Amino acid sequence: MKISVDGVELFTLSETQKKVIQHDIHADIFDEDMKRRLQYIVMHKFERCFERLKKEWEGKLADSGIEFIPTSKEAFAEMVFALPEYKNRAQRDAQESEK
Repeated sequence: MKISVDGVELFTLSETQKKVIQHDIHADIFDEDMKRRLQYIVMHKFERCFERLKKEWEGKLADSGIEFIPTSKEAFAEMVFALPEYKNRAQRDAQESEK
């Protein structure tokens, strides 16, 4: 089983690795189960990162006079990303290394 993202192969499970997993996961649902697990991991990371983003920026948005904060996660994130003072991790790290 090859695991790829955007056409770039990340890794391959050997037949032996698949069989080890299939010791616990039925072979008939193996592919579906692996896809579900990968989706869960990525979405779990998104949820945790969103929680931290929201915790950091909810008060900053209110303090800056914004009266309506979206309830949609996507809309909230886009509102934050549109602010001139927003910096992503790479930008914050670069700013810290300049000090």
